[in-house]
Amino acid sequence: MAAWDHGRVSRTHADRCPGVLRPWIADDGAIVRLRLVGGALTSQMLTDLMAVAAEWADGSVLLTKRANLQLRGIEPAQNEDGSSCVPPEFVDAITDAGFLPAPTHELVRNIMVSPLSGRFGGRADLFPVARQLDEALCAEPLFAGLSARFLFVLDDGRGDLVDRTLDLGAMAVDDENAQIRIGSHGWGEVIELDAVPEVLLDLAERFVRARGDHPDAPWHIDELDVPIVETHHARDLRTQVTSPFPPRGELTQDDGRTAEIVDVPDGVLTHKLATQILAKAGRDLIVTPWRSVVLPDLGEE
Repeated sequence: MAAWDHGRVSRTHADRCPGVLRPWIADDGAIVRLRLVGGALTSQMLTDLMAVAAEWADGSVLLTKRANLQLRGIEPAQNEDGSSCVPPEFVDAITDAGFLPAPTHELVRNIMVSPLSGRFGGRADLFPVARQLDEALCAEPLFAGLSARFLFVLDDGRGDLVDRTLDLGAMAVDDENAQIRIGSHGWGEVIELDAVPEVLLDLAERFVRARGDHPDAPWHIDELDVPIVETHHARDLRTQVTSPFPPRGELTQDDGRTAEIVDVPDGVLTHKLATQILAKAGRDLIVTPWRSVVLPDLGEE
């Protein structure tokens, strides 16, 4: 599933992918994107977000193909320089709900994870790896210079995300190791899971320094004229797997508890559907890239 064209691309401006502090102004108002690491959020966060959507936006929440969330229809405001923004009270509400943990890096927290990782199938739980990656990414000012379209993808070995176009990533080959991915076609070393965040961010640093900071700088690793690594490794045979995401309904987790996958028609989470989801959900929720929400850890362990 390609998200962008490979190879050299002529850029004439920086990316305009929206965030809370950099909204996109549409005909019906401002659009903001809320980035979730691996699609993970809590029931309380969703409860608070639906209230924000009802007060400030059009009342619904949109699911994106990167397992993020969007609000639209927000009445725009203006910065002192005349540029458009969203009202500061809206930003405060989003922050209080837990969706803006790193304002300086909000646009670059693009980390996808196999949604059922650690709960059903898969070779390893990559959510801890994703959280470590996010924490280190946001701690380094340099990484605020990444494009808002730069994407990390962590596949837990089942192959549900292996076909995703990406910039950097890793795919588990067993419960302790993963193979690094560099660009949409390159493969790196097989390393221990604990080392994945450090290795990925070292590669991301090379990209930031290689791309520069001019307006037509590349957005993606595939667009660089000179590769960020001299040699690529052979693809490990254990990564040669693909797996579709399970259909809606219940499944039994590896720990014996239940998870339920709920479809979100057209990716529009209405107040009615959110209320139904929250009535069933436990503490955690996972937004998937396939217009659905996972309700994990239901029932007794």
